[in-house]
Amino acid sequence: MPPLNQTTLASTGTEMASSSSKLFYTPAAAGLIALTPSNLILERTALMGGPTSLCDYLVMAPGFLQQQDADTVNKGEYPPVAAMTSGYVFRVENQATAAFLQRVGKTGYLTKLHVERDPKHYEVVPTVLYLMCVVLSTFVMFRVEDAAASWFLCAVCCARLLHWIVIRKRAQKGWKGMGEPGVRGDLLVLVSQDKWIRIKGPVDDLKAVTSGQWLQDMTLLDQFLVGAAKLLVYGSMGFAWQMTPQGAALVVGLFAASACLLGLANSMTTTLTMFDCVVRVGERKKYGRRIEMAEELILERLGKGNCRSLKDAEWALRLGIVNSHDDLVKIAEKDEHLVHKFGLVSGHDQSQNESNTHSQEVIL
Repeated sequence: MPPLNQTTLASTGTEMASSSSKLFYTPAAAGLIALTPSNLILERTALMGGPTSLCDYLVMAPGFLQQQDADTVNKGEYPPVAAMTSGYVFRVENQATAAFLQRVGKTGYLTKLHVERDPKHYEVVPTVLYLMCVVLSTFVMFRVEDAAASWFLCAVCCARLLHWIVIRKRAQKGWKGMGEPGVRGDLLVLVSQDKWIRIKGPVDDLKAVTSGQWLQDMTLLDQFLVGAAKLLVYGSMGFAWQMTPQGAALVVGLFAASACLLGLANSMTTTLTMFDCVVRVGERKKYGRRIEMAEELILERLGKGNCRSLKDAEWALRLGIVNSHDDLVKIAEKDEHLVHKFGLVSGHDQSQNESNTHSQEVIL
């Protein structure tokens, strides 16, 4: 074996650097970034209750092939909820709402939310960040001079458009129960990790954001379009192999910048938009024990003028925040007004009666 001289080592190092440079600009760095798993787009879909506008197909961020999995954003949790005005106990069936409650809730705190109808609602900063993604994608598509990169981006846009059509078709308002116009509701939701949520608003709006089905099941046509979008993206990897280093760098930069902007937009979004209704976050209050929160809400509800008996607080029993009817009686006895209102015997009066009875028995 001939000895290696400095010229041979230098040429070998140059070849390795050249091959490494070429390897960096292969689809692993450009095309495959589009296939990177990410929850950014499906989280945006959940926060907005579906697609926002036709411009969505110009937002090129990793994870766009997972958009139809937006109904898994709640991680399988359907938290129990009690209607404190009617006494009914059910579950939050809307996956986007359940995920929003997980997000805004805080362990050991009662978080108050308000629901109202506002079809034209939008948040300025998140909307601007989202539009920057659209502008950035448009700029890159018009500025890129690499034909392979242009065809790759066009294929991604077509796939995004197919997903937009399907998600718009699925995010149609369906069954929400019987309408109750003019009636206001008050819900208590128990989210995992001891996060307690109170939601107020018109009953019809509360039903819109909590009950029924958010995304309809995919039809055969929907499955066909989603499959076509997936095949389109995977097939476009052939163009990615032919990209120049400059074209690959633009594609990588576009997806990376869009991911950052979209992540910022999601993190700065403080409301949930669902079927023309907006859920806004109010104040939070900390409690040392859950029973303290339960007692405060029970006493508040029983103190309302339309409450005529302790049965109006049995939602707490069904929800599991108190153990028995006797616990409701003990809680109500802490308020003298409720003692007289419901004809209860307070603990002091009961002990006094027992003492008098015992005295009478001793005399006899």
